[in-house]
Amino acid sequence: MYRHIALFFRLYSWWLIYFATARLFFLLFHFNQAAGLTPVEWIKVFGYGFQMDLSMGGYLMIISGLLLTLSVSLKKNFIPVIHGINKAGILLTSFMVVADAELYRHWGFRLTTAPLLYLDNEAAGTLPLLRYFFLILLWISFSIVSIFFYSRITRIEKLPVLRPVYALALLLLTALLIIPVRGSFQVSTMNISRVYFHPDKPFANHAGINAVWSFMYSAWSSNQLKYPEDFFDKKLTEEYFSRLYPQQDSTIYVLNTRRPNILLIILEGITEDVVGPLGGREDVMPNLNRLCKRGVFFDQFYANGDRTDKGLVSLLSAYPAQPRGSIIKYVHKTQQLHYLSSDLIELGYRASFVYGGDVDFANYRSLFTNGHFAHITSLDDFPDSLQTNKWGIHDAFLFRQVLYELDSTRQLPFFKVVLTLSSHEPFNVPMPPVFAGNDEATRYLNACHYTDKCLGDFIASAQTKAWWNNTLIIITADHGHRLPGNKRPEQKEKYHIPMLWTGGAVNRDTVIHTLGNQSDLANTLLAQLGHPDNRFIFSKNLLGKPVKNFAMFVFHDGFGFIAPDALLVYDNPGHHFIVEQGNITEEYINLSKAYMEKLYLDYNSKR
Repeated sequence: MYRHIALFFRLYSWWLIYFATARLFFLLFHFNQAAGLTPVEWIKVFGYGFQMDLSMGGYLMIISGLLLTLSVSLKKNFIPVIHGINKAGILLTSFMVVADAELYRHWGFRLTTAPLLYLDNEAAGTLPLLRYFFLILLWISFSIVSIFFYSRITRIEKLPVLRPVYALALLLLTALLIIPVRGSFQVSTMNISRVYFHPDKPFANHAGINAVWSFMYSAWSSNQLKYPEDFFDKKLTEEYFSRLYPQQDSTIYVLNTRRPNILLIILEGITEDVVGPLGGREDVMPNLNRLCKRGVFFDQFYANGDRTDKGLVSLLSAYPAQPRGSIIKYVHKTQQLHYLSSDLIELGYRASFVYGGDVDFANYRSLFTNGHFAHITSLDDFPDSLQTNKWGIHDAFLFRQVLYELDSTRQLPFFKVVLTLSSHEPFNVPMPPVFAGNDEATRYLNACHYTDKCLGDFIASAQTKAWWNNTLIIITADHGHRLPGNKRPEQKEKYHIPMLWTGGAVNRDTVIHTLGNQSDLANTLLAQLGHPDNRFIFSKNLLGKPVKNFAMFVFHDGFGFIAPDALLVYDNPGHHFIVEQGNITEEYINLSKAYMEKLYLDYNSKR
């Protein structure tokens, strides 16, 4: 019996050593951030993370425990089966460990099922081929080393035959795994917040998370996602939320017509660092910089989230991003959203969409179908010879198609949405590099420069067209970007994007300094047409009065509130504000929480 119990604890100990090693691997993989932790904080990362390792190890031990029990009760040697299952588990979890380390570099949160939404032919082209080889090599190496030490630690190939009655002891031992699995004798079970110990360093908290546990929890809860409805007092929520969106009695009109054609150009991943008027570099996007001096430029405009699917929902449905996942994944919920295009169609517009990628990616098509777009142009509508970008069609050919469609349109006014993609990873563009270097940040700059050239050429051609004088062109971005500088999810700079209104329908050149979000586009535009819509409850008219000067951004399990004189960033697992800059008042705290409570309640109500 002793040898059976010894093997049980050796197997369990192995998984605890394995997960501690995986945590060390994560820290070394992100050493630039890990170097900012003190020795005490390193110790706490492993200490707090250990309880989650105990939980995940307990889950993985259940099968081994049951097989050990069967080996006694049936008097069969299941040890080779146990070792086989655990070695297969090492291969799988090692893949998750390596994937998690790489994805954290891009997403800023530990492994969940969210990346599965993007795992198709398009997503496969995001990383350079050499990076894939590097990651595969890491996975193979980590697996081989892990299996080697597993064999050394658990080297028992055969156990003595015992009377079946001893199987009860092993069954009891297996049942006791519920203690580390739950992580507590209290009502509260193991959760992400258990490893959060640092009030100011999100990376320290993230490093303590067990990536495999995080993924398993996400997979289990994704289909039953429901946000807390007691995040903030419900009565106070209505009071403070109404302060964010006061009734407006006037607006500044910046158009020379109430029924302009509307062309919405959404640029892929353009951030403040590459836009001169936002304080960024002047040499990356010179055409956009020049255009921003003509027309109506909103210089305090922020993305609601950090992914294209979230940006599209915010821009086209005035619906903010959520801290976990994206509403676009749940068609039954997006069917209940209201759409900017629906309002425009009621005003006589014809809605269409042009994209050089796969419109079925991340449920995009469902969004445009729900919005009653009359026509969608996507990857399959372009010649195969133009599909030289791993994500689809480069921006030069995309804008050429846009010009063709605008010249061919017979139904006016039109509402056309264009989504670019050349400035998406892996940043391979059909143009000689302007900026020297082959690092990721430089490739990003070159890709943005290429997109800017395509945009500039398009505007130059558009100005010669008959439809120009009666057209409003809105240029913005789907989200910001971590590059250059590898900005963290909680940094507001990552979400600062341009919004420019230009075209022949614009009657003035001005800069609007009011803080706003992508979700504010809907009512800002509709007010210019004389038809603001109170169904867009998260949308304010940035040109109206009175207007509350604020913006929100959402990242994985957290959110930020921006005021003219303050910044608040809240971490959901830690249940506290991790950033408090400027004039922090109780008013700002309550406004930010009321906004999120309203979003949580509204999201949950869409069943």
